[in-house]
Amino acid sequence: MSAKWYTCESRGNNVKVLVCDSYETLSKKAAGILAGIVNVKPDAVLGLATGSSPVGTYKELIKLYEAGLLDFSKVRTYNLDEYYPLAPENDQSYHYFMNVNLFDHVNIDKESVHVPDGNAADMNEACASYEAMLNEIGGVDIQVLGIGGNGHIGFNEPCDEFVGPTHVVSLTESTIQANSRFFEKIEDVPTKAISMGIGSIMKAKKILLVANGAGKAEAIAKTLEGPIVPQVPASILQLHPDVTIIVDEAAAAGLKEYHA
Repeated sequence: MSAKWYTCESRGNNVKVLVCDSYETLSKKAAGILAGIVNVKPDAVLGLATGSSPVGTYKELIKLYEAGLLDFSKVRTYNLDEYYPLAPENDQSYHYFMNVNLFDHVNIDKESVHVPDGNAADMNEACASYEAMLNEIGGVDIQVLGIGGNGHIGFNEPCDEFVGPTHVVSLTESTIQANSRFFEKIEDVPTKAISMGIGSIMKAKKILLVANGAGKAEAIAKTLEGPIVPQVPASILQLHPDVTIIVDEAAAAGLKEYHA
């Protein structure tokens, strides 16, 4: 198990990158960062993400809990996004995903778990309510992010401007195609979602982004070494004061500074 830290010098030292030799190493390192925060602050507020990239991290957190090294009893969580319209009990909802991949396996109080309401009668009201909760807590202690192949974070898709608060998103065709592997057929993939906005994400005290595989290499390179533009939503992370990005070697393949 090996990993190598590097700092993207052209963008300052606020963004730290850890390149790992495998997905397993990536997952262990990411879980270690999250566990460290919870152990120091038992009532930590965690911002969590779904998708394939963080699954290994959640598995490692469960192992730490089962070993008696981690206590979730006082932890609060806020998830990035949710499909719309999907009920929490739908097996393709992100609420269901989090239960299966983390919450059902640790001692977290389900009343302390927050996911956008993907079954709300009024989408805009659901967004405003979720944003109000985020404002009330003053930003999560650490926000976990994955990244789409097109550079999206949460469901903030490439567009002509950065959208600040929690909002309703129309998913791009590329995201629908990428997520169709989780559904029986592509027609079943929701075309809308509720997502924390870029401003919501940037309120986090720390950000931890995990990505693996060659399919994420271009997005990671643009995020770290490209201009800050809304066409690459994750590029805004260059402006956050405390970002850690953990990738495997395949996802780091496009980083010119790392390979220089």
